[in-house]
Amino acid sequence: MNILLMEDDAVLSDILLDYLRESFTVEYAFNSEEVHRLLSCGKYDLFIFDINVTGKNGLDLLEELRSYSDTTPTIFITAYTDTAYLQRAFELGAHDYIKKPFELEELHARIQNTKRLFNIDTKTEIQISQTMYFCTLKNEIIKDGVTLSLGSKDSKLLAYFLNNAARLISTEELTQNVWDYDSMPSDATLRSHIRTIRDIIGKDKIITVRGEGYIYE
Repeated sequence: MNILLMEDDAVLSDILLDYLRESFTVEYAFNSEEVHRLLSCGKYDLFIFDINVTGKNGLDLLEELRSYSDTTPTIFITAYTDTAYLQRAFELGAHDYIKKPFELEELHARIQNTKRLFNIDTKTEIQISQTMYFCTLKNEIIKDGVTLSLGSKDSKLLAYFLNNAARLISTEELTQNVWDYDSMPSDATLRSHIRTIRDIIGKDKIITVRGEGYIYE
């Protein structure tokens, strides 16, 4: 499970990183600018954001990310006792929160609950059919015993479809969650990547909903 932590308290961040890295893969950002830099290089299964950080606060950052159709589950850390902050957090699309001071085990429990609710799978090999497996770390599909390589974007697209199976995914959501903010593809490029995936896993796996997006079945 890949986690992006934003916390500008140096002492607390060191404690959290030491603890969380025993169980998860965790990247660290001390402000919103660093979050954007890290997001330009990779994707995450969970955000853990402190609300009150230097510069753009965690609430404003999440609002911005949600405007880009980033649906990554988010847990807020907060020292605020005013419920107005928590209400705004949930309105913006946060999924949980934890108040300072807190026990590390409580944070771990909330992460595990989020993992369960969103079916975040830490496996590196995902079964597509009885004779086909997707190796996420190697960007490979093993089909009938034959290994087929995927490009990095094709691999990220397939992983996103598998993690969001059986629901309508808009074109905007796909591009925002697979491509970097400054390199958005054209519709033709996206269709080309999806065609490549279909040629390998089967044309009936990814259904086109005209004018709306795609569904992985």
